[in-house]
Amino acid sequence: MSDRRTGTFDPEEDAPMIPASAPIPLSVLDLVPIAEGSDTATALRHAVDLARHAERCGYQRYWLAEHHNMDGLACSATVVLLAHIAVHTQTIRIGSGGIMLPNHAPLVVAEQFGTLATLHPGRIDLGLGRAPGTDRPTMHALRRSLDRRGEDSYPQDVAELMAYLDEAPPGVAVRALPGQGTRVPVWLLGSSLYSAQLAAWLGRPYAFAAHFAPDALQQAAELYRSTFRPSPTCPRPRLMVGTQVIVADSDEEAQRLFTSTQQRFLGMVRNRRGPLPPPVDNFEALCSPQERRQVDHMLSEAIVGSPRTVRAAMRALVERTQADELILTGATFDPAARLRSVELAAGCAEPFSPDR
Repeated sequence: MSDRRTGTFDPEEDAPMIPASAPIPLSVLDLVPIAEGSDTATALRHAVDLARHAERCGYQRYWLAEHHNMDGLACSATVVLLAHIAVHTQTIRIGSGGIMLPNHAPLVVAEQFGTLATLHPGRIDLGLGRAPGTDRPTMHALRRSLDRRGEDSYPQDVAELMAYLDEAPPGVAVRALPGQGTRVPVWLLGSSLYSAQLAAWLGRPYAFAAHFAPDALQQAAELYRSTFRPSPTCPRPRLMVGTQVIVADSDEEAQRLFTSTQQRFLGMVRNRRGPLPPPVDNFEALCSPQERRQVDHMLSEAIVGSPRTVRAAMRALVERTQADELILTGATFDPAARLRSVELAAGCAEPFSPDR
């Protein structure tokens, strides 16, 4: 397997542009799915296997999402699992995709990621989102009270968190220890124009969640780039696009593997959660035409097929959005199939066009 890594690129540093001949960086987003008939401990072991395999295949980052009270996902204690993954890998960047900041005090997040960055220098990313990552009753359990400003205070909370990770001015009353001065790279995540505008205003890298909410992808990408304000830590816009990607030796095999994801999204349409189901031969037989349209809409940016099919679709996505990086998710019932998918996808990244 070829190593496509471009080094430990840090969007917080004034790094040179990636050479035109280099493939677009690929990263992995993991929600740590629990398959039907399996258990949490097994899913956590598979997360380690996935991160290590992504590292061997030359992926830029391995990120974990934060979700709570969701049957079939084992990523609720995101920072704890990130620490575990970091110990079992060596070079790949480890981060959150993302930490749902309204669920946490900015100081606590700064201390946690400052500790990770101290233990694993140059390898930690902090992706932030403003959604709860759960349902309303669980959001109440996380926050204890819904009277606080919550998402309304998100820009102020982001600024406070970034200040904790910077060098503290003399005489400041509250510091993040560890955290102060670590300058952990902060990415803003989202699926709306709000997050694109905030990332551009703050001069931060931006990741769009097209893997489940693709509607505003193009508009958000254009808005982010056109309104970006350079900052000392991020002198140029850096856009990462998240999308579902499943690669197999043939289009037919990949489409069958993909039916596990389709069934999970069908469960979302029906407001039902559960473990990741096995693939089926005929997904259409499981849903009504209206449900199928809803699932297809949510997964409209998914890239599924053989290496040849996926390579062309990746190229089209990058050309359309001018993405600087792709972060791939794509759960499969058989964990070996996901490792194979990650390996095949690594060879599908096209070089940057000369004008990049």
